[in-house]
Amino acid sequence: MAEMKFDITKNLGVLSEGAKGWKKEVNVMSWNGRKAKIDIRDWDEVHAKMGKGITLSKAELKQLKEILDGINIDELDID
Repeated sequence: MAEMKFDITKNLGVLSEGAKGWKKEVNVMSWNGRKAKIDIRDWDEVHAKMGKGITLSKAELKQLKEILDGINIDELDID
């Protein structure tokens, strides 16, 4: 199996940090030399290990923003 190559071109922010130092980050990333996309996933302190995540194109990011802008988060029954 070929090694996955990635390049974090810009860190947009940290959503949370776990007890073991891993951070859920929002980054602009390129995977295997492809065009950069938005990526949300957990990373260890030195970006050597990562957890499962989600990668979004610009169109998907725009759609997600529209969805989030249209909801009242305080009315959701979530933690």
